[in-house]
Amino acid sequence: MACSSFLCFAFTAVLMASCLSAPAAGDKEQEQLLRRATALSFGEGYTQLFGDSNLALHGGGKRVHISLDERTGAGFASRDAYLHGFFSARIKLPADHTAGVVVAFYMSNGDVYERTHDELDFEFLGNVRGREWRVQTNVYGNGSTAAGREERYGLWFDPTEDLHQYAIRWSSDRIIFYVDETPIREVVRTESMGAQFPSKPMSLYATIWDGSSWATSGGRYKVDYKYAPYVAEFTDLTLRGCATTGDTPACPDGGGAAAMSPAQRSAMEAFWARYMTYGYCYDRLRYPAPLPECRVGAEAAAFLPSGNAKASSRRRGGRRHRPRGGADSAL
Repeated sequence: MACSSFLCFAFTAVLMASCLSAPAAGDKEQEQLLRRATALSFGEGYTQLFGDSNLALHGGGKRVHISLDERTGAGFASRDAYLHGFFSARIKLPADHTAGVVVAFYMSNGDVYERTHDELDFEFLGNVRGREWRVQTNVYGNGSTAAGREERYGLWFDPTEDLHQYAIRWSSDRIIFYVDETPIREVVRTESMGAQFPSKPMSLYATIWDGSSWATSGGRYKVDYKYAPYVAEFTDLTLRGCATTGDTPACPDGGGAAAMSPAQRSAMEAFWARYMTYGYCYDRLRYPAPLPECRVGAEAAAFLPSGNAKASSRRRGGRRHRPRGGADSAL
């Protein structure tokens, strides 16, 4: 992420709330993009990867349920690979005790480039009962998993109660992640990133799987299958980009370069200030010298050396349950 100074730390609580309650509503370019993007049925654009009967189609293939139980998880992928574009889905996550459960909505070319793959992730990390899901975004380019660029956030709603839109906009010069049209992260291509900026065609994936070894408090809390099956719902699956053959794109930027209006940037900065719970640019244990694209300022005081936000500096979203202790015992 190109970490600009967090101007939002000077915002008032009223301004932050207004930015998030009306996410980029006045941004005409973003609205036009969403209107042009067409949701495909499962049969039109996707294929099942694994999970046999743990993938179920509803509404003529417009809604997809993938589930995790003792036998297996499930997953599907786009039939084509794309170089740049806009990719989104409306997702509803499993409720109740979901520790260890991982739902992922992401782009990757790991099946083609084993050692030099690119990846753009939304990873939804389950939690113990009474604690909210966490959302993690990852950016990997040219196999740069060792230089992970992870960020983790809470949300201002309960993602298990209703469907919400999650989107990735990827162009040749930047990547923007959105939640319900609010941009939550921007990664700007810089010379210092070099090949670590994703630049090869990728397919779109959705999976649910058992991440007991790491997903909740570093593996402290495992999947409890007495609550299974865990079902994630996907709908309004949107692919708007350049379908490719090999490394040859049909067009260079998937229909236009990514950009943000001033109102969208303010909303993103407000989101960072209120809901970011981990930032790789603040992880001094992992990166004693921040990665070159990081621009760390006074806002770093809100983060521990581990990169985790100090408990007192972030308000929880989701179900609004209050922790019984001090710092989080789960993510």
